[in-house]
Amino acid sequence: MITLALSKGRIFDETLPLLAAAGIEVLEDPEKSRKLILQTNQPGVRVVLVRATDVPTYVAHGGADLGVTGKDTLIEHGGQGLYQPLDLQIAKCRMSVAVPDDFDYAKAVRQGSRLTVATKYTTIAREFFASKGVHVDLIKLYGSMELAPLTGMADAIVDLVSTGKTLKANHLVEVEEIMDISSRLVVNQAALKFKQSDIRPIIDAFAQAVGAPASA
Repeated sequence: MITLALSKGRIFDETLPLLAAAGIEVLEDPEKSRKLILQTNQPGVRVVLVRATDVPTYVAHGGADLGVTGKDTLIEHGGQGLYQPLDLQIAKCRMSVAVPDDFDYAKAVRQGSRLTVATKYTTIAREFFASKGVHVDLIKLYGSMELAPLTGMADAIVDLVSTGKTLKANHLVEVEEIMDISSRLVVNQAALKFKQSDIRPIIDAFAQAVGAPASA
């Protein structure tokens, strides 16, 4: 049995065409089913639904043989022990710094001000500001980052940005792009060794579908 870990939402939806390229069809809609394990048209392949941040953990510890997760999650939660053969080029967005539209971010940085930054992505934020020599106090949040500057709790946020509409609606502006984000295929190394005849065709089909060579 091959187990694929996915999270509901955009990653799930954008992984479906890649699964189709591998001849795999998920038989139930996760938005309509209460099941956490979904069967496919392939008796030897199933999908487990987990939180996006838990995908690397499930794969690393053998709860799943492979999974799809964002680059942001891999950086934050660590990709140690995971084989990462493919950038799937799905669920694309960017990690950015945003501030209230009346905050002079460039001046604050230029003057060496210490900034308070709210984010779920503390590792990425810490490394980014350290590389710029900007002193920051990080506040870790899990909900809507946009509220932190609006309530005066933070000067800035570091968050994923897709269209920028949410920022605009909350009178925030994107001032620096940290990195582009897309989703990766991750594979349990032991599973790749012992189930190679089942897993390798899936990797190769994904690679062909996204037009990218898979790592050896």
